[in-house]
Amino acid sequence: MGKMDGKVVMVTGASRGIGAAAAREFVAEGAKVALLARSGDEIGAIAGELGADNALAIPCDISRYWEMRAAVDACLGTFGRLDVLINNAGVIEPISHLSQADPEAWGQVIDINLKGVFNGMRAAMPTMISAGGGTIITISSGAAHGPVEGWSHYCASKAGAAMLTRCADKEARESGLRVMGLSPGTVATDMQREIKASGVNPISQLDWSEHIPPEWPAKALVWMAGPDGDDFLGEEISLRDEGIRTRIGLTV
Repeated sequence: MGKMDGKVVMVTGASRGIGAAAAREFVAEGAKVALLARSGDEIGAIAGELGADNALAIPCDISRYWEMRAAVDACLGTFGRLDVLINNAGVIEPISHLSQADPEAWGQVIDINLKGVFNGMRAAMPTMISAGGGTIITISSGAAHGPVEGWSHYCASKAGAAMLTRCADKEARESGLRVMGLSPGTVATDMQREIKASGVNPISQLDWSEHIPPEWPAKALVWMAGPDGDDFLGEEISLRDEGIRTRIGLTV
């Protein structure tokens, strides 16, 4: 039996990177998965790979609340429940110094990285509360806790999302919701290619070998969605912590 047998999981930003790896890992552990992303063709291909009985592709722009609400309804209509929401979708482009940032583009990052997390929580929480419980895990970042040159939009949005996690835990833990954050560190995804191409800050100078594979945070998300995550409600788990990696079973 899988760790997630009988559970239904919704993953935003599921077309690639951590989101795609998480969708595959949850299905491998017995869950049904709703994959959300703006790129319908890409999530459709992953859903096809995972099988119609296990996966549902839902094209969705998480920056629009009504689309996120419709995605939750589609998940409920297909699978009948929603147990876990993974707020993974996020962007970092355009990387720019604050004094030179394009205001519209800066705001679009806030719409996705911060408002998108709110929209996911707002759409899923009533359903989970009515069902007596659920889990919401938001992908965080070290950028939520310290400034990084050229990343004012990303740092500000991730800091806001981290506070949303704490607020949701404070308001809904007594209603059975398990709300946490996961800070994976630097992960070998397309975002890291964008960061490297910018050449703006020390993170852009990291060698590719220093990044962890997306399968690591995917396994961490499954672990957090289970009873082991109960020790971290309202908190943020960091995969930079060797003790955490050992508990999850991640090794170099």
